[in-house]
Amino acid sequence: MAKGLKIFDASEYLEDSETISEYLNAAIETGDQALLLSAIGDIAKATGMQKIANETGLGRESLYKALAPGAKPRFDTVFKILQALGVSLKTAPQQ
Repeated sequence: MAKGLKIFDASEYLEDSETISEYLNAAIETGDQALLLSAIGDIAKATGMQKIANETGLGRESLYKALAPGAKPRFDTVFKILQALGVSLKTAPQQ
């Protein structure tokens, strides 16, 4: 009998602020908006969706919808989520 493979879930590995920051930076560096939103969703899941919902003032369902594949959330929504996650965005000149 073949053994089943476990589906990879990045949120299981996002346990500290340094790992979360590196994960988010890697997603930003790709320039892929969908990947960035997916990474933010993974971080929110690792942190706790209800906790993020409470801190942003968004309902849990709204939070899930904003971070769903194909979603186009408003910037202020993304910014609120990032603040609730305890991360900030910084810029640097492109090289």
